[in-house]
Amino acid sequence: MAEQGPASLAEICILACAEAWRGDGAILASPMGLIPSLGARLARLTFSPELLVTDGEAMLLDAEGKVEGWLPYRDVLRLVGTGRRHMMMGAAQLDRYGNQNISAIGDWARPKAQLLGVRGAPGNTINHPVSYWVPKHSPRVFVDHVDVVSGIGYDRNPPAFELRRVVTDKAVLDFETPDHSMRLRSVHPGATKEEVLSLTGFPLTVPAEVPVTPEPTEAGLALIRERLDPAGLAAGELR
Repeated sequence: MAEQGPASLAEICILACAEAWRGDGAILASPMGLIPSLGARLARLTFSPELLVTDGEAMLLDAEGKVEGWLPYRDVLRLVGTGRRHMMMGAAQLDRYGNQNISAIGDWARPKAQLLGVRGAPGNTINHPVSYWVPKHSPRVFVDHVDVVSGIGYDRNPPAFELRRVVTDKAVLDFETPDHSMRLRSVHPGATKEEVLSLTGFPLTVPAEVPVTPEPTEAGLALIRERLDPAGLAAGELR
């Protein structure tokens, strides 16, 4: 194996997304976005070989991204209802308790911008683990109160619930605090704790020691560069 050069930010984010599925076992991994998709496939190639990886719709993919099976929507919904899925969604807005908005910006009666609608976010967040991918960490995304609750957060007291990770271009965040408010888990190489705090529109819980987000190993970089993303397309998601 040829020696690999330094990891790019996109490659660090791919690994950070992959880590969200660590230990999940044989479940359906549903990533939304290129970097989460590469992360799910990297997880399958390394520490989570039992994952079923979907294209986000009705096809199952192998680690190379090729179609290996068909998954009818009735089966997707069965997996959702039984909690056997972990989805990584996007978010136009997220608050400190993980309430997500992908529906509209501004007043509900007269929004400034109409987005996707709530889509499957309510059922996803109620039924199975959910993580989020935010390619641009910004106070426009990380807000004190979301304009529309699409996916629910911890302050709404769901009976069975898990928000796993939030991965951005600056950091990894989680909800591993006594009140399940958002916590700074790690900062990416080149970013700082102070920068992340300044780009977040609410107070984050910050541990005494904030580690740097791990970079892929030489073997991990080889997998990303030679098998998963040889054209280097992931970097375009961060521009």
